[in-house]
Amino acid sequence: MTRGQRVGYIRVSTTDQNTARQLDGVELDRIFEDKASGKDAKRPKLQELLAYVREGDTVIVHSMDRLARNVDDLRRIVTELSGRGVRVEFRREGVTFGARTTQ
Repeated sequence: MTRGQRVGYIRVSTTDQNTARQLDGVELDRIFEDKASGKDAKRPKLQELLAYVREGDTVIVHSMDRLARNVDDLRRIVTELSGRGVRVEFRREGVTFGARTTQ
């Protein structure tokens, strides 16, 4: 069985903020980067990421607040991805959600 892709998601609220440190040093196959408020999930690169990832992939995010600013959006996004067989890893919190949590 082949390993799925490791896909990074980076978000900052404004165009003048630096994204470099969020996933610095993390080996990734592809990165999606939004420079937009996290007030809702209507962010262009997040929508591209959701359409792109497939079963067996892992989405890696610096922290939960980078993926969503409220618990309802966070739960909905993680539940959707997990239901499709995609793991979601939050680096700062040290937590991974998904069908398989062992490596």
